[in-house]
Amino acid sequence: MQQRHTLNRRTLLKASGISLALPMLEAFGKIAETPPKRALFICNTLGFYPPAFYPKAAGIDYAPSEYLSLLDQHKNDFTVFSGLSHPDQGGEHACERTWLSAARNPGRDGFKNSISVDQFAAEKLGNVTRFPTLSLSSDGARSQSYTSNGVMIPAMARPSQVFAKLFLQGNAKEIAKEKQKLSDGHSILDALTDQRRRLIGSASPRDKEQLDAYFEAVRQTERNLAEAEVWFDRPKPTVDASTPKDIPDKADLVGRVELLFQLVPLILQTDSTRVISIVIQNNHGVPLIDGVETEHHNLSHHGRDPEKITQLKKIERAILTSFGSLLTDLKSTNEAGGSLLDHSLTLLGSNLGNAAAHDPRNNPILLAGGGLTHQGLLAHDPTDNTPLSNLFVRLLQEVGIEADQFASSSGVLDLN
Repeated sequence: MQQRHTLNRRTLLKASGISLALPMLEAFGKIAETPPKRALFICNTLGFYPPAFYPKAAGIDYAPSEYLSLLDQHKNDFTVFSGLSHPDQGGEHACERTWLSAARNPGRDGFKNSISVDQFAAEKLGNVTRFPTLSLSSDGARSQSYTSNGVMIPAMARPSQVFAKLFLQGNAKEIAKEKQKLSDGHSILDALTDQRRRLIGSASPRDKEQLDAYFEAVRQTERNLAEAEVWFDRPKPTVDASTPKDIPDKADLVGRVELLFQLVPLILQTDSTRVISIVIQNNHGVPLIDGVETEHHNLSHHGRDPEKITQLKKIERAILTSFGSLLTDLKSTNEAGGSLLDHSLTLLGSNLGNAAAHDPRNNPILLAGGGLTHQGLLAHDPTDNTPLSNLFVRLLQEVGIEADQFASSSGVLDLN
C-alpha cells in the first residue's frame, strides 16, 4: 500500500503542475460593454507601523495620519478600517498563509489551509476571462492563494513573464506544444481515475479521507482543462506597452513592487482576469532606500528603538507611495464613463497588526475604489475584533457573487 501511495503522490505532482500552468495558456476574450467589478488584494506581510498608519479620530473628516497623507489626493476614494482580523491566528509569520483564507491556527501541527478568498471568487466567476485569477509576488513563488484542498498556487514574480503570458502571441509551433500539454494532462487524469477504485478499496479510513480530497482536486483539474481548451484559438489582447525588464536585485523592493503595480491596469483593462492577489514579501533583505541600513524584517521588530522605527517608516512610506501611484493609474484610466478604479475594489492590508510583536490582531486595512461611497476611517473594537472575513463577504457581493458567508465570517461588513 505504501508503494502505491508514493506513486500516487508523484502522479499528483505531475497533474498539479499541468493545472498550475493553465492560466498561462488561456486566450483573450472581449470586454463586456458594462465593465464588471474586479477585486485586487494586496498584502504587505510585515505590516504597517500602527501610529503612522491610523488617523487619531474616526469618521469621514479625519486628519490624515503620516502614512495616509501620502494618499491625500485619493482621500475620497478609500476607506480605512481598524479593529479587523481573522480569529485564532498566530504562529509568528505563519498567518501570512492565511490572510486570504482565514484558516484557523496556522503554524500548529496538522494545520491544513483552506480556500483563499481570491480562489473562491475565481471558482464562482468561472473561466469568463483568460485567467480565472492571478497570484503575483515581489519575490519568489510563495503566494497567499490556496485551493479548496489547501494547496498553495505558486505566484508569478517576474513581470516580464506575466506580460508575455498575457499579451505576447505564440507562434503556431508554440501553440501546438501547449495544446499537447493539455492532451497529456487529460491522459494523466484518465489514468488516475482508473486507479481510484483500486486505491479506495484497499485504503484505511484515514487514507480514504486523503484520497477523497485528492480526487476532488483531480475533478477540479479536469474542469479546468476542459475550460482552458476553449481559449486556445482566441487571440491575446494587444496593449500599447513594452515588455517590462525584470529587476534581478531582490533588495530593490520598491522597484519590484512598482513593476507589479504597473501591470495591474493593463491586466484589468484588457479583462485578462477579474481577481488579482499581490503579496509583498518579507525577505528582501536591506531595501535599496535612502537612509535604510538594516534588513526589513529586523526593522519590523523595532523594539520601540527610534532609529529602527525611522528606517522602517522610510520603507513603508515608499510602499504606500507606490500604492498611491497605482491608485492614480487606475483613476486616470477611463472606462465606460468612469475610471478603472471605479470598477476595481482594491484592498491593501497586512496579516500583522503589530509586526514588532507578531500580533495578528487589528490588521491595517484600506479599501479603495469599486464605485463605493467611502467613509474615511471606520473603527471597530480593538479588543474584540470584527472578523476580516466579514469584509471579504462584502467584497464578494460587490463583484457579483451570491455569498453570505466566507470562512470565519459572522456577517457582512457595513461600509457606512
